[in-house]
Amino acid sequence: MQPTNRRKFITNTTKASIATIIATNAFSKAIANESNGIKHLPHHFTFKQTPLAYSYAALEPYIDATTMDIHYSKHAAAYCKNVQEALITEKVDPTLSIEKVLASISSFSTKMRNNAGGHYNHELFWKCLTPAADNQPSPALTMAINKQFGSVDAMKKQFSEAAKTRFGSGWAWLIIKADASLAICSTANQDNPLMDIAETKGTPLFALDVWEHAYYLKYQNRRVEYIENFWKILNWPFINDQFAGI
Repeated sequence: MQPTNRRKFITNTTKASIATIIATNAFSKAIANESNGIKHLPHHFTFKQTPLAYSYAALEPYIDATTMDIHYSKHAAAYCKNVQEALITEKVDPTLSIEKVLASISSFSTKMRNNAGGHYNHELFWKCLTPAADNQPSPALTMAINKQFGSVDAMKKQFSEAAKTRFGSGWAWLIIKADASLAICSTANQDNPLMDIAETKGTPLFALDVWEHAYYLKYQNRRVEYIENFWKILNWPFINDQFAGI
């Protein structure tokens, strides 16, 4: 082979190799860096739907059994099914952390965004609820809340306002940001603060679903009443674990 042809061959081969690497790693942004502000919490969520820790009727009178049944076995189950389909279609390793997928959700399809978000949001939401009464934030979390918001009651008021004023369907969140400060925000549809497209980014400590299917059978248009009752079934021991595990 002549020197000129050899150089051309090497150049073309190198270009082809680079193109192959790019093509086979089209979804590489899904494997998000650990330094993007996502914190590792003690309760890890997979792409599978986990059983509820309580019966459908356990949260009555605040959330009725029929709503819980439909919400868990129909709505949430559909998000789980659809995100698993999206994982296959978009050739994503199903053992990949769902938090990493969410952290680079802009690299994926709308189907992945809606359903990975919907699945994660609901898996967290179920754990944020409990039939147990009179539980409270831990001293450490109370101190952090007081530092950021002035008091637990002030935090509840701000959170409730975020939930009440979220237009249409969406979620309200208490999160811990990359700088370790707490923040309250809301997101539309099934978006969440873990996503790289989120206006306010952070790791969720707890969330409230304000889609109408979460409350309409019992509360109809009375979203404010639903929000007020949320505080009566909030699982502070779970949230305390979340906070302590960061």
